[in-house]
Amino acid sequence: MKPYTILAKRQLSENVFQMRVYAPLVAAARKPGQFVLISVDEDYGERIPLTIADADANEGSITLVFQKVGFTTTKLSELEVGDALAVVFGPLGRPTRIEKVGRVACVGGGIGIAPLNPIARALKDAGNHLTCILGGRTKSLVIMEDLMRSYADEVIVCTDDGSYGRKGVVTMPLKELCESATPPDLVISIGPPIMMKFCVETVRPYNVPIVVSLNTIMVDGTGMCGGCRVNVGGQTKFVCVDGPEFDGLQVDFDGMMKRLGSFKPQERRMMDHACHLMNVAEQTALANK
Repeated sequence: MKPYTILAKRQLSENVFQMRVYAPLVAAARKPGQFVLISVDEDYGERIPLTIADADANEGSITLVFQKVGFTTTKLSELEVGDALAVVFGPLGRPTRIEKVGRVACVGGGIGIAPLNPIARALKDAGNHLTCILGGRTKSLVIMEDLMRSYADEVIVCTDDGSYGRKGVVTMPLKELCESATPPDLVISIGPPIMMKFCVETVRPYNVPIVVSLNTIMVDGTGMCGGCRVNVGGQTKFVCVDGPEFDGLQVDFDGMMKRLGSFKPQERRMMDHACHLMNVAEQTALANK
């Protein structure tokens, strides 16, 4: 089989896709929390980091879940079963520290539920009591719930609009767990930066350790661009080489989120320009037929 062939594709919601990709060396070596760099084709060489959502070493496959938000992820979403990626490079990043600590709460929001899956499963396999709290703006944005229910001791679902599960945000049941007779010994949180920030502030008064994954702010995945730098405990860290996981109580979320919003107008203009060029190219190709 050709390397990096797409074995399966599934659309999880309007802009979220799941792909199973043939990458046997990565599947054999990967550990929970790690990511890969992928390139869609040889002509457009941008490489983007995607966290490994699952792997099957026997099949030689890894599972990637991504949201269509820009030019490269749009091109990726257009590939079908049988197509092949140009590059799958990894595994990269520091693996999650997996150990038996007692009771663990894994909190995932939106697309962040995907990279949470292998971590949650590994923590359960290590003998921990596992509670998974999954959140999304609406029901269609809550992904991988059935999979997590297959191994977690408890799954709590929250939606902002109340269309499924509890109405509200993930910090509500997290606070309840911290105030219960059996509070978590560890919290893992992966999702939008604002969600992770408020998960941190929720557990801070209870002295519960919390680990956050900042994979969503990575750019080139090699540490060369500096785009994923973040202040952790007063020191500058790079998410792709020093993380992607950090002690949430030490992360400067306000500084990180301010910097993340700096280039939104340029990103929008780039996406609009790229779409215009693609339309022109398609029209030219049709005219020349």
